[in-house]
Amino acid sequence: MTSFLPGAAAAQRAPAEVQAVVAAEPVNLTELRREAEKAAKDLEDATKALEQRRTQIRTSEKELSVKLRELQVAERAFAQVRQPLSDLVGFLYQQPIGGDVAGFLSGDSGADTLRAMAGVTQLVAERDLILEDSSRLQVERERLAGEAQELRAGNLLAEAQMGAEIETLRTRSQKIVQSLTKALVKLGVKINKDGRPAAGCDPTRATSMDEFPNGLIPQAYLCPLQQRGNQLRGDAALAFISLNESYKRQFGRPMCVTDSYRSLAEQQSVYYTRPGLAAVPGRSNHGLGLAVDLCGGVERFRSAEFNWLETNGKKFGWIHPKWAYVSPFEPWHWEYDPKIGSLL
Repeated sequence: MTSFLPGAAAAQRAPAEVQAVVAAEPVNLTELRREAEKAAKDLEDATKALEQRRTQIRTSEKELSVKLRELQVAERAFAQVRQPLSDLVGFLYQQPIGGDVAGFLSGDSGADTLRAMAGVTQLVAERDLILEDSSRLQVERERLAGEAQELRAGNLLAEAQMGAEIETLRTRSQKIVQSLTKALVKLGVKINKDGRPAAGCDPTRATSMDEFPNGLIPQAYLCPLQQRGNQLRGDAALAFISLNESYKRQFGRPMCVTDSYRSLAEQQSVYYTRPGLAAVPGRSNHGLGLAVDLCGGVERFRSAEFNWLETNGKKFGWIHPKWAYVSPFEPWHWEYDPKIGSLL
């Protein structure tokens, strides 16, 4: 099958390589995230290419239709001229021309006879020209009709091939996300009642969350953490889970989380109950699913836990923002930086 899409080569790779990563290092969510994002990008590019191809098809077919209509108009115009002329020539052939044939052949024919004969000759010549032009029009019409038929057949084939490649890319993307989901379940991420992890664990949906106002992200777009009752947007959650695994290896226990994503109502509650220690409702990074408040030692400035997180957090895209060092001073507040995370 001819490849029409930029992601076609990638589509041929089965997600076995991704599953191998999971088997070799179950907590390597960064590699899985890269694969999922790449598969989603390939699918997006392929879909755009298909839409562009369809636009080109529509444009070319319109151009052909215009040409065919112009030919039909020309044919009708020629028919209007051709028919009276043809009738006149036929009539003249059936009528005797002034003077007899013998006189004409002997050179004794009159001027009227000669003019009539010349007129007939001119009419016949003009009729022949019109018929010749009409024949050319017919040939051109048949050529364009054949071209249109060939174009449509080629477009249908190309679109079918592109559609098949897109379906392959979509299947691959889904399998990678499934592999990612299995890895999360193994790491203790709770699943929904229907037996599936939250849809927000798909990191490819993270950017689409920008469509939702701060604090109004639907539950389906949020990914649960290992810490019960806490959740973040997909890319931040994956990075935090990886960070948590590294933290566990260092301290022998998971990170302690007191707060993560906050709905708008929760932001309002915190703002009024803890004045000066919470952002204005609708402006908090907690409402974007990109921030956590930590405990278990991290909340104590310059503790071993704080220092370790300060040193290692960026490896997973997590930082302690500059403002949290001074005003207001919040050693427990940590944020995920998508720009840093995308480079990992």
